Amino acid sequence: MNKREFLKKSALLTLGGAAITTLPINAMKPKIIKRGRKQGEEYLLPELEYAFDALEPNIDAMTVEIHHDKHHAAYTKNFNAAIQEAGIADMKIKDIFANVSKYPIGVRNNGGGYYNHKLYWKVMSPDGGGAPSGKLLKDIEATFGSFDGFKEKLSKAAATQFGSGWAWLVYSDGKLVISSTPNQDNPLMDIAEVKGNPLLTIDVWEHAYYLKYQNRRADYIAAFWNVINWKFVEEKYLKSVEG
Repeated sequence: MNKREFLKKSALLTLGGAAITTLPINAMKPKIIKRGRKQGEEYLLPELEYAFDALEPNIDAMTVEIHHDKHHAAYTKNFNAAIQEAGIADMKIKDIFANVSKYPIGVRNNGGGYYNHKLYWKVMSPDGGGAPSGKLLKDIEATFGSFDGFKEKLSKAAATQFGSGWAWLVYSDGKLVISSTPNQDNPLMDIAEVKGNPLLTIDVWEHAYYLKYQNRRADYIAAFWNVINWKFVEEKYLKSVEG
């Protein structure tokens, strides 16, 4: 190696070393910026905050993947198409639900499918389970007698929902209420029997559990309690109470 080549290699190594030592690790990663949906923009399929297999053994990876990437994705796509066709793409989703009976059935079904699943993924966590705390636990005990009594009532609402649908814990008119809805309806809709702010939901469509539990819906419901994200539910509860 001649002197010129030696100096050139030394300079490159020096620069490379400097780059490695002075650049922060995070500079190599793209920044993810979260923001709310702007008026008129399409609704996007929300990314899961955990891996497909993170809820195992309670909910299997293949079910989560198909449920999110196929079912929820389809509802999202069809909801965007439905509100465009109905001329209400600029409206907020809660305002759409408040008058959903006035709009085509595709808005109701796909809008519910989009929103309900978005909440469903949030109320589950790999670190979930157990029981809530603080004001929510006190309100549950005061309303339903005990936390176990609450579990029994919500589980029954989920188990006895005929066909496809959802079971809900709702903050309605200043109190906690358990209800269920068929298909993709939810408590924000003007057609709901119990109206209010949804805090917790259990999806009892067969695609939510059939790969692992087949016809054993009750076993799926029992396992669901092991993954409930009570921190998220408590935050929604406190916001609802505060108005």
